[in-house]
Amino acid sequence: MRWQGQTLDAVQSELDDGALPGLARAGLVRSVQTPEFEGITFHEVLCKSALNKVPPESALPFHFTVNAFRGCTHACRYCFARPTHEYLDLDAGTDFDTQVVVKTNVAAVLRRELARRSWKRDTVALGTNTDPYQRAEGRYRLMPGIITALAESGTPFSILTKGTLLRRDLPLLALASRQVPVSLSVSLAIGDTELQQAIEPGTPTPRARLDLVRAIADAGFDCHVMVAPVIPCLTDSTAHLDALFAAISEAGASGVTVFPMHLRGSTRGWFLNWLAEHHPALIRRYRQLYGRGAYVTPEYKTWLRGRVSPLVDRYGLGGDPARREPVAPPRDLVGAGAAPALTLF
Repeated sequence: MRWQGQTLDAVQSELDDGALPGLARAGLVRSVQTPEFEGITFHEVLCKSALNKVPPESALPFHFTVNAFRGCTHACRYCFARPTHEYLDLDAGTDFDTQVVVKTNVAAVLRRELARRSWKRDTVALGTNTDPYQRAEGRYRLMPGIITALAESGTPFSILTKGTLLRRDLPLLALASRQVPVSLSVSLAIGDTELQQAIEPGTPTPRARLDLVRAIADAGFDCHVMVAPVIPCLTDSTAHLDALFAAISEAGASGVTVFPMHLRGSTRGWFLNWLAEHHPALIRRYRQLYGRGAYVTPEYKTWLRGRVSPLVDRYGLGGDPARREPVAPPRDLVGAGAAPALTLF
């Protein structure tokens, strides 16, 4: 049985797209717990919309996004999407990691939206808010339907993930790429496994993600790697970055994008509380770098660019030359999880 050992909560009849406070307004159908995902509750909802429009002033290379989940079991301490859980009357800390909203009908809704005469086949980005290949995707299998709907409608799309579940869909993605442009990127910012497990406890290991990069390249795709965010004083040393870039290059990546960590809204407190517990000596330095804001100082950005540039050149990871120009999207959009604070490459 698909949900053997599960427990069910109340069924809600009111439907919405998940943008309003409270799970009842998010179209909740049922809440599920299963031994396969100890400590995790999945809240299955019926969404009214799948496509999210990105404000035109963002100057991003895409205008629409699709997110099949809200919340993420990757549990990255620095995740900029954490504050979005507060719109559901859930907290941005433990709830974000353990209370995952699943839009079970997202593929069907997306297919209807893509069939509209008004749809202009703009590029759609997947993985801008929570990871489309987090562990829940292994259970719900939402991505094949999303990929198929996009390809059959003639809509280009991109995927950004830390999840090795993407390997399952490589044959489908290869077929889709014959119909529309498909861009695949892997997020890998921490090469040290012990540190990765402390900061990103629910993610696949660095080795597993490097293997994913290789698998994507072997499937005939250019694979870009997001070395992001760079975490001040923890992952910004020359030794760490050099080893990471060497491994990424060896895996066959086509290029990298690098930007420093930003700590917006409640993410700031969540990360700094962890930092104070595990690296208390760094708190003073973080006060200098971030002050009372969400972003590192311009001086740090410049310093990081100077450290990274020679490594990008050394390992041939420049990718598209257009990526070398700094891009700073609006801060409110960044906080919503649509783009990084600064694209260095």
